[in-house]
Amino acid sequence: MKFDKFSLSTSDVPIKLRNIPQPPKQLFVMGNNVNELLKRPCVTVVGSRKVSAYGKAVTTELAGELAKAGVVIISGLAIGVDSLAHKAALDAGGLTIAVLPSGIDRIYPANHRGLAMQILQHGGAIISEYPDQELPHKYHFIERNRIASGLGDALLVTEAAEKSGTLHTANFALEQGKPVLAVPGNITSPTSVGTNNLIKTGAFPVTNVLDVFHALGVDISEKKRELPRSSNPNEQILLDLLFSGIDDGTDLLEQSQLEVSLFNQTITMLEIRGLIRPLGNNRWGIW
Repeated sequence: MKFDKFSLSTSDVPIKLRNIPQPPKQLFVMGNNVNELLKRPCVTVVGSRKVSAYGKAVTTELAGELAKAGVVIISGLAIGVDSLAHKAALDAGGLTIAVLPSGIDRIYPANHRGLAMQILQHGGAIISEYPDQELPHKYHFIERNRIASGLGDALLVTEAAEKSGTLHTANFALEQGKPVLAVPGNITSPTSVGTNNLIKTGAFPVTNVLDVFHALGVDISEKKRELPRSSNPNEQILLDLLFSGIDDGTDLLEQSQLEVSLFNQTITMLEIRGLIRPLGNNRWGIW
């Protein structure tokens, strides 16, 4: 499957990036229009490459809950917390943006090419400030981090060691005036020293997803996060299936046991009413 690939000049670069220190002169994008995605609340999720079982659990839970509520998850496609955040967003039927340290035709790391394709298939985007064929260099990773933090409305660090490269991203976020949030960890765990230190120096501690929504200034009560309801029984069948995690159109048709014409009519009405959204590749998600 081919995806649209285009470049953004200085005047087209997302407004969030135009006023940061050392703004990018251009961006290269594959997939959805980044400026459209950025109209939603966005959280940049980062952390260690060597992630513990605790780090995996909190990253998956927080990124998944945020994505389920319509927040766009931004990260760097790297091994560890980054890839976990992208996967959690996808599994929740949400949207995510990956920022690369290489040209967008040189997915890095290469073994995450499949994950990159999933991001695109589900309506997300892959972006870079480097042109095609550009290989990742050491300094690209730090430069990439300022883009990732700049795109988010807040930065969430779920796990980081004392000298983690993630702390560069936290410094960029502070320089850009973005809220920095960190998940506290066991004081005996070396993979939580970085996040605990961030909290000691002023980062917002996060113990549940509501802490993130509060930092974003988003009103997301428990009631709003409940299963949407419809008076139409056919619509409710599809909403129930989507809420259970089924997002593939073919699977929805089969398990709903609706006739094809009625299924198409019902899913169209749900989209018109703003209860569901297309994710691309015949997949659907709840708003």
